[in-house]
Amino acid sequence: MKIAIIIIRTLIGLLFLFTSISFFLNLTPEPVSTGNFKAFQVGLVASTYLMPLAKTIELLCGLSFVTGRFVTLANIAILPVTINILLINFFLTPQNMPIALFVFLGNIFLIYSHWENYKGLFVAKG
Repeated sequence: MKIAIIIIRTLIGLLFLFTSISFFLNLTPEPVSTGNFKAFQVGLVASTYLMPLAKTIELLCGLSFVTGRFVTLANIAILPVTINILLINFFLTPQNMPIALFVFLGNIFLIYSHWENYKGLFVAKG
């Protein structure tokens, strides 16, 4: 189980690092989008803050996953991003679902594997 955790954590971390660094440094050309996804993407870009915010979270969580530090925090911080990646791909670009499923299910697996660290959040004190 420990080896699986390290492999999944590292793969997801490298994926987040690649996509965020590519975004900030314009290393890869933007893929051509069409239809509803293009309209959605135009809205994201027009917001001016949402994509840099998401990519900054991806960068920080990717660093956390690759280094193995603050993984418990990174799992929760990246969860809304992975849910959005899954839903955007499900509704707008189903051809990318395998990667979206890997990222989402990998995040859920990492949360499950660190569940002892989260138990305190769900216990009523008083």
